[in-house]
Amino acid sequence: MLLNLLTETIKQDEANRDKFMDLFQEKEITSKTTLLKEGEVSNYMYFIRKGCLRMWFNNDGVDITFQFFFENQAVSSFESFLERKPSLFTLESIEPTTVVSLSKTSFDLLLSHYPDLKDIFHKILIQRMGNYAKLFLSQIKNNPQKRYEELLQENPEILQRVAQHYIASYLGITPISLSRIRNRK
Repeated sequence: MLLNLLTETIKQDEANRDKFMDLFQEKEITSKTTLLKEGEVSNYMYFIRKGCLRMWFNNDGVDITFQFFFENQAVSSFESFLERKPSLFTLESIEPTTVVSLSKTSFDLLLSHYPDLKDIFHKILIQRMGNYAKLFLSQIKNNPQKRYEELLQENPEILQRVAQHYIASYLGITPISLSRIRNRK
């Protein structure tokens, strides 16, 4: 969706169309491909055409998943990408995925040429902050059963496409606990 909006904006600019369309690089990646490691500075924003990416961080040797991204979503370690600071998490594919990447330099060039795009990116950041706040509150106020029920109601795609151990990590429980919760349904 966002990628379509960007490319449509560029396509309408006949004088600069070719110059700016070349800034986007499409690539196919296999499952378990790391696009960004925790501690590295993010140099790219990704737009998912097909597939799934997950964000996770290492907590004393344990992977903690805190977000999944699917088709038509934009993803990056935005704090790292925008502020040039080390990323707090890793970004990897969990199924074969096709992404379109946009480098930080290209992103800055686009925003300088099309300042109206800033509003779109602000909306993405606000939405992301809302997702983080919702996840944070759910982890505090809800028991594992309630967190699973919310996931089932609000994001059934995760339950259909993501491996159980990643879902358990996302819910803050063990895979065995997740199996018990699913068996109660």
